[in-house]
Amino acid sequence: MAAKLSNKAGGRYELGQNADINVTPFVDVMLVLLIIFMVAAPLATVAIKIDLPPAQAPKDVNKKPTFLSVRRGGNVFLIAPDRTTQTPLESLAGQLGVALPGNPADQTVLIRADRDVRYKEFMAVVNQLQKDGYYKIGLISEDLS
Repeated sequence: MAAKLSNKAGGRYELGQNADINVTPFVDVMLVLLIIFMVAAPLATVAIKIDLPPAQAPKDVNKKPTFLSVRRGGNVFLIAPDRTTQTPLESLAGQLGVALPGNPADQTVLIRADRDVRYKEFMAVVNQLQKDGYYKIGLISEDLS
């Protein structure tokens, strides 16, 4: 708040309040920031030239997925496009090898689990997949709304 001096009839100065805002420092700071950003912006837009490979469309767009379904009690079901089989954890690698031929490290295994499955049971399935060489694991969720 600034003070305003006013001259009254008695020759005395009386201090009154001045409600005017001094915007000069604010404008000075804004102009300095504007100049800084105008100088710095062209430096931030320097691009690195890289040679990207062309995008390729997926080969089997309509291929039905193969996934695992974990139910309460640790029951694991292998759901393939042509069949659904219950499989114990020990023989999971053999069953997945038939359903997903090829290198296990290149295959993506999708898992969905019931709401009542305990975390320990679910992680036992994930750990068994990793022991068998399946490292690309996707989780399936459903929107219940």
